[in-house]
Amino acid sequence: MFSKDVVAPGKMRRKIFNPRIILLDSPLEYKKGENQTNAELVKEEDWAVLLPQQRLRKTDNNRIAKACGAVIVNRIDELQESDIGTGAGLFEVKKIGDEYFAFIVDCKDPKACTVILRSASQDLLNEVERNLQDAMSVIRNIIKNPKLVPGGGATELTVSATLKQKSSSVEGIEKWPYEAAAPAIAFEAIPRTLAQNCGVNVIRTMTALQGKHSNGENAWIGIDGNSGAITDMKEKKIWDAYNVKAQIFKTALESACMLLRIDDIVSGIKKKQAPGAGQAPSKPQIETEADADGEQILPD
Repeated sequence: MFSKDVVAPGKMRRKIFNPRIILLDSPLEYKKGENQTNAELVKEEDWAVLLPQQRLRKTDNNRIAKACGAVIVNRIDELQESDIGTGAGLFEVKKIGDEYFAFIVDCKDPKACTVILRSASQDLLNEVERNLQDAMSVIRNIIKNPKLVPGGGATELTVSATLKQKSSSVEGIEKWPYEAAAPAIAFEAIPRTLAQNCGVNVIRTMTALQGKHSNGENAWIGIDGNSGAITDMKEKKIWDAYNVKAQIFKTALESACMLLRIDDIVSGIKKKQAPGAGQAPSKPQIETEADADGEQILPD
């Protein structure tokens, strides 16, 4: 679907079954013929089957090509029969509200689709669009890597407990990164933030969660974001995408390493601030000059 009407309303049809679609990425201009006998379309019915659409966006061109199987042509003289898209079953122009929209439906093997969003205001429509994009991103991540990890801070607490156990088996200064990463960064900050948002006692909740994860047998235990209770995430079906969670950990560790590499900070010179409202401007200082005898002479 794209927001376009026919070029000549009233003369061109707004509904064509089994259309043959040609996609051009070049100007289509009228040129005066050299000889009137060169015209191959002489009947009005022949011209009625032509239905041009002007100035489509490149994104719309690409989506139509995926939907009907057409090939985008850059030069008209290079057009071939195989470039014509015949996979669409119906082309139809409909009026929704005050605008006309063209629909290409009943495609044989569509690889693109359009989602129509409606709302009472533009702000609500933007919010619905953002939510839809987030939902589609989640589905994309699951299709790309169909792995899930428990949510509710259970994964972070398990990683934190594992790092603490690892630090006890390492000696020397090599154990410091494990001890620093376990309670910091995002590992225990996520469940702590969930507890704060739920309005429960943060200290007691975190102590109880750390106790359950200390033995490594309760990896599914986390915080229910609705009630704030400590429950089994597997039973509540609260999951996070593995790709997203892994990227969060990588970004946090890379940011920490980048900050540790900073050995000095260069700060700019602070500009003099103008007096605020209700503040009197500072008195100007009068420079003085000393004469040969050491006496100060005020300027005129």
